[in-house]
Amino acid sequence: MAPSGSKTQENNTSPELPEELPYDFLKQITNDFAEDRKISGSPFGTLYKGFVPDGDRVIAVRKLQENAPMPADKTFSKEVQNVMALKHENIVQLVAFCSETTKKLVQFDGKYIQADITESLLCYEYLPDGSLEEKLFEAEAAEDVSSAEPSIDWGTRFKIIKGICKGLQYLHKLDIPIIHMDLKPENILLDANMVPKIADFAFSRVFGQEQTRLCTQTVVGSYGYMAPEYLYKGEISAQSDIYSLGLMIIEITTREKNCPEKDQPSARKFIDKVCKEWTPEHIASKYALLDSEGHKQVKACIEIGLKCVEVDRKCRPPIDEIVDTLNGLRESRTAKKVTRTSTTSAKLRSIFGDKKK
Repeated sequence: MAPSGSKTQENNTSPELPEELPYDFLKQITNDFAEDRKISGSPFGTLYKGFVPDGDRVIAVRKLQENAPMPADKTFSKEVQNVMALKHENIVQLVAFCSETTKKLVQFDGKYIQADITESLLCYEYLPDGSLEEKLFEAEAAEDVSSAEPSIDWGTRFKIIKGICKGLQYLHKLDIPIIHMDLKPENILLDANMVPKIADFAFSRVFGQEQTRLCTQTVVGSYGYMAPEYLYKGEISAQSDIYSLGLMIIEITTREKNCPEKDQPSARKFIDKVCKEWTPEHIASKYALLDSEGHKQVKACIEIGLKCVEVDRKCRPPIDEIVDTLNGLRESRTAKKVTRTSTTSAKLRSIFGDKKK
C-alpha cells in the first residue's frame, strides 16, 4: 500500500531489518522472551526489548498470546504489511512481523497431543520514554491529584491530544483507511519530546476502497474503550475509533482515569460522571493557573470528548472536524508555567532505558 499524503521520516537505525522475521530470530534477540526483557504486558500479548546483533539496535517485540483472536495468517500478513507502509510523526513505525506455525505438545482432555500453534509477533521502533498510561497516571498517583499543578502541564496535555488526533486523521484518511480498534492510553507511546505516537495495530482493520463499515462475529479489544455498536453488534467503522479517542481525550483533560468495570465495557458510568462534574467552575478550580484561553481549551476538549462518546455512532464527529476544532483554539498565554520532575522518572528510566541489560 502506498499511503497518500504520507510524511517520510529518515531512519537512522541500521542495518535494515527484513519485513518478515523468523520466530527463532525473535526468540534470540529477546533472550527467549526473558522476564528481564519485558517492557509491559496485557491480556492480548507481552512487549519485550529485542537487541538486534550487528548494529546495536533495540526494537520492541510484541508477542501476541498463542492463537490470539486475529485474522487468518494470510490476512494478518497482508494487513501488517499495509501498516508497515505508514510514515507519520504520530504513528509508531512497525518495522517487522512474524506469523509462524509450529507444532507443540499441549494438554487436552487429560492427555498431551501435538497441535499446530501460530506464533504472531509485531516489531516496532523502540521508544524508551514509555506509554501515555504511565506518564499520565503513574506520575499522578505519586502526587496529590487534587493539586492545581499537575505533573504534566496543560500545554503538554493539549499537544498530546492534538498529536493523537492528527495520527488518527492520517489513518482514517488514507486511500485505503485503517481502523485501529484498540485506542487507549497504554497504546500511545511518547518520544523524548512528549510527542504521542499511536502504537499496537494488533487488532486493526484495513478497509477496502469506498468501504465505510463492516461487521464481525469476533469482538476483541480493551474493556472500557469499546464502542457500543462494536461490542454488541460487531459493527466496525471509523466511528469505533472516535469513541475510544473520546475517552482518551476525557482522561487526558480531566486527569481522571477510566477504570473499566465488568458491567461497564463502554465506560458509560465514567462518561456520566465527567459530564455531571466538569462544569466551568470545576475546570477553573482544577486548572487554577490557566488563563481564560487555557480554560476555553480545557472546556472545548471535554466537549469534544463527550461528543465522541455518543451512543449513536452517527452523532459522533468525524476526525477532520475534531482536528479543525482543536486547531481553531487560541493558544493559552498563561504567564506561570510549572515544570515538575515526575517522582516516577527514575523508575521509568530503569524500565525503558536504552542500555543493554
